[in-house]
Amino acid sequence: MKLRNVLLIGTACLLAMTIALPMMAATASTPAGPQTDGIAQEGPTATPNDPSWLGFVAARAALSEELDRRITYVRRWQFAQTEFTFGINDNCTTLEEGVEEPKVYFGWRYIISLLEGGEYEIRVSFDLETVLVCDEVTSSIGGGGGDTEGGSIPTDIGNVAEGPMEIGAQVPNTLGGNTIQFLNRGNFTWVKAQAKTGQEWAGFISQAQSNGFKVLLSVLGNKDRIMEQSYRDEYVAYLASLAAAGADAIEVWNEPNLEREWTTGQISGSNYTGLLQQAYPAIKAANPNTIVISAGPAPTGAFGEAGCTAQGCNDDVFYQQMAQAGAAQYADCIGVHYNEGIVSPLQNSGDPRDNYPTRYFQSNFNRAMSNFPGMTACITEIGYLTPDGYGTLPGPFAWAQDTSVEEQAEWIAQAAVLSSQLGNVRLFIVFNLNFDRFVGDDPQGGYALVRPDGSCPGCDTLAAAQ
Repeated sequence: MKLRNVLLIGTACLLAMTIALPMMAATASTPAGPQTDGIAQEGPTATPNDPSWLGFVAARAALSEELDRRITYVRRWQFAQTEFTFGINDNCTTLEEGVEEPKVYFGWRYIISLLEGGEYEIRVSFDLETVLVCDEVTSSIGGGGGDTEGGSIPTDIGNVAEGPMEIGAQVPNTLGGNTIQFLNRGNFTWVKAQAKTGQEWAGFISQAQSNGFKVLLSVLGNKDRIMEQSYRDEYVAYLASLAAAGADAIEVWNEPNLEREWTTGQISGSNYTGLLQQAYPAIKAANPNTIVISAGPAPTGAFGEAGCTAQGCNDDVFYQQMAQAGAAQYADCIGVHYNEGIVSPLQNSGDPRDNYPTRYFQSNFNRAMSNFPGMTACITEIGYLTPDGYGTLPGPFAWAQDTSVEEQAEWIAQAAVLSSQLGNVRLFIVFNLNFDRFVGDDPQGGYALVRPDGSCPGCDTLAAAQ
């Protein structure tokens, strides 16, 4: 048992027991965080004057210290005013040598369920001076308990505004396993996959649509041949075949501002727009209902003040070149990517790296859409990277090493709410739902909402926000 100021913090674990304790009053579980219209409330609101809320804040702080990580949001919390007949530490934890047994007989019992699973019991004196994290959950609290899939989630994230925006997630090109279960858990209505020329997608499209999901295919081809007209003809014919097979939306290429995806020395928004100009009428002829989305460039400022080199273009310059080449005429929706955030999407400053515009969701979005006034945006890739469950991230992605899974869950839901309020966003596609590995230095699994332990906090925050 550690003694830190007035906080007495014990060792926490997840074993459940059924030893009854007398209770003065009990309430049903309620989420942590300020309340928002449209969210049911059965417990205290998150106000600085509510004694039970202040007790919860003390309990959460103690649990954060015990687990050695910041806990901002929890799946839910329950509380009861309790008379501790034999003292607040009765059947709770073993105090460190030299720490006096606290003589406290009345206070709060809190059961806190974390987003990623697991329950903890914390006891707090009414004066908030004694806080104990118990070794075990000693008994349930009336008014509900346990972990509820898709249950109460942070209530200060807000709600997705009514309007045209729909939410989806990218999957690793299959709907097998528990993919559909997690798509439903997150209230997703779209599923995205990345196609390559020559692949068959009719079965995937049919399976997704039969389960109630619309399908977005982001389609890549041979980057070394894309400037050859004969190859462009093949690629465009393939796009038309996907539209004919029922694809609800097609993103024409992926991040063409990088040599990783486009012919070195030929990278420009103008060259890309030439492909888009050919693809748009072919897709619409095959299926007029298929949404045509321009490729989202990779957000970057790596190419310096010039904006473009043989190896690539900064996304803002690439968008400008697209606009000047008339891309707005050949797309229903302008593709936008965002994947390097380590602060809340509500922030426009405070990134510890620097204040480059692509660090922040809002300035990154404006960087794209300022070139296309009146156009609709499709955010076809948005994700927050966390090492949770994977250990150390590869060197190029070390900037996200301190991002927690709780922050990932909070921020992706905040970004969805904010995007819905912008009024010009048609699609919000999370990268990604359930990739489960790293590919070389590409930490795809770190972006996944479904974590290595099978939990999906981000599914729950997104569902709660809708």
